[in-house]
Amino acid sequence: MTTTTHTATPSLLTDLNLLLKTRLSLLVVFSAMMGFAMAGGALLSGSAIILFLGGFMTTGAANILNQVLERDFDVLMHRTQMRPLADKRWKASSAVLLAGLLLLAGITLLGMFNPATALIGTISTILYAFVYTPMKRFSPVAVFIGAIPGALPVLIGWLAATGSISLEALLLFGVLFFWQFPHFWAIAWLSFEDYARGGFYLLPTREQDSTSAFHVFAWGLPLIPISLAFGYFYCTGWGGALLAAVFSLVYIVLAFRFWRLQTRKSALAVMFASFAHLPLVYIVLLLDNVI
Repeated sequence: MTTTTHTATPSLLTDLNLLLKTRLSLLVVFSAMMGFAMAGGALLSGSAIILFLGGFMTTGAANILNQVLERDFDVLMHRTQMRPLADKRWKASSAVLLAGLLLLAGITLLGMFNPATALIGTISTILYAFVYTPMKRFSPVAVFIGAIPGALPVLIGWLAATGSISLEALLLFGVLFFWQFPHFWAIAWLSFEDYARGGFYLLPTREQDSTSAFHVFAWGLPLIPISLAFGYFYCTGWGGALLAAVFSLVYIVLAFRFWRLQTRKSALAVMFASFAHLPLVYIVLLLDNVI
């Protein structure tokens, strides 16, 4: 008697979750909501709901387009080979149609605030999907390009609330911009072999070497002066600025430890610290600003 093993086909909801990269999209929207709140927008309001939906749809569209363009490479990597497009459960044309509808709806919602909010949302999508995504296969410079759309959501939130960009908005952008480098390179280090299977060499030197590890540490250093600048320029009180600087210091110390050890365990510490660092910094800055 023979036994046949059947692999369950992922549900539509599972596929949509993978296509939209829901957790990543929610982190992006969180940044936009923090920018909105820091600018004086009410989080418990109809405007906040519109921003949330517009930001989520726009980000989801960019993530889908990313997977359309990388579907032939995703199938080569363990971490991505079961994505709907890589596994051929979805046709590229269907995914492009979904992305187009989401992008149209998302930009329309963002445009309800003002043209600048919709414009930055559109630029962010274009940079991520059509500049960062193809560049990843050719140069580590892609990480720097990707950090721009990665940090733009906080400006989108600020613009939605005020219609203009201030020094405080630029400082919030700076936090998100520099936070990404230790975060992303720690992941690139941990998944180096898997990324290599897909032809992606995203570490600064394209290798797991001391210089790449140093960059993980060095590019996090600006987070301390940026955090202190919130207090210096009276964007928030010194209490929030100092707490943000302390959180940044912990993040950087772990990145320094990774540079010295260059072990999987130390890289994991940087990655997990990054998950805590960003929300903690934004929350203490917001609370200090409100109080």
